Amino acid sequence: MKEITEQEALQKLSALCARAEHSSGEMTEKMRKWGLTEDVQARIMARLTAGKYVDDARFSRFFVNDKIKYNKWGRRKIEQALWQKGVDRSVYGPILDEVPDEEYIAVLRPLIKSKWKTIKAATDYERSMKLIKFAMSRGFDYSVIKKCVDGADDLLEDD
Repeated sequence: MKEITEQEALQKLSALCARAEHSSGEMTEKMRKWGLTEDVQARIMARLTAGKYVDDARFSRFFVNDKIKYNKWGRRKIEQALWQKGVDRSVYGPILDEVPDEEYIAVLRPLIKSKWKTIKAATDYERSMKLIKFAMSRGFDYSVIKKCVDGADDLLEDD
């Protein structure tokens, strides 16, 4: 692998960040893979942050919005994904706290409704447990899941 200079790394990362939002953790990992030393990484990150190319708060806000809206993820799964991307809890915690339970419920209800039709279960209890397990795998909190599963019978009667 060819050695990459500090200036080349800065140009590549600036171009990458100009195209899409990325976290500081992603940029640091990329530089580590390129074999840059920690002091070079720190200088590049300082320049990217000063140039507003990397902003973890902005990244987190877009990430949370997109994952709820398009991927239909719950809070727990989003938290885990942000942690994996190297975003600090103090940055994404307040952003996730701003999202009301009603927004998660609005996302989860249609998922529960469509899943309800495909579940094979002998009893209502077994069906509820399968729905809860499904919703937990999507990262939703138990309190949100309980509200949706308890109301699932009402949803099906509306059809």
